[in-house]
Amino acid sequence: MNKFYLLSLILFAFISCKSPEARHPVSVKSGSFIDASVERNKKMNSKEHAHIKKLIQQEKNLKYIASPNGFWYAYKTKLEADSLKTPKFGDVVTYNYNIKALNGTEIYTTENLKTQTYTIDKEELFSGLREGLKLMKEGETVTFLFPSQKAYGYYGDGNKIGRNTPLICDVTLYSITENEHN
Repeated sequence: MNKFYLLSLILFAFISCKSPEARHPVSVKSGSFIDASVERNKKMNSKEHAHIKKLIQQEKNLKYIASPNGFWYAYKTKLEADSLKTPKFGDVVTYNYNIKALNGTEIYTTENLKTQTYTIDKEELFSGLREGLKLMKEGETVTFLFPSQKAYGYYGDGNKIGRNTPLICDVTLYSITENEHN
């Protein structure tokens, strides 16, 4: 009987020492969902850009500048003084803004949003406004036109801004407090 247990134990140890085998996927995805999503996003993006460019052409009072970051902006109040600096990483800025849909309907007023304080690139803020604040000097007011991917994107803000909504923001930068480490 002891030989049987010993033989079973050796056989069990031999079988359990087998290296694991790789499992193969049950089904293979072709990537067609991703391809369709990319095409859908390209079409949506080109529609938004066309709508924004149409707004820019209709606007006679402001001269819009295309940002390398994927949005457009125009100065309502521009300061030409070279001594004034734009905010850098870690600087604290105080500003206020409003948010409108491209048709001009106000979504959030400056009274709704109140005066904001933001530490450049260290806090959460939608990407367009984060990049836009870096272009401004103290005392300037700028109108930004953000396509949806530079605004709240696919998810919206979970409140009044729906998904894939391009926005207009009027922003006034009140102060820049430099970070001691800059």
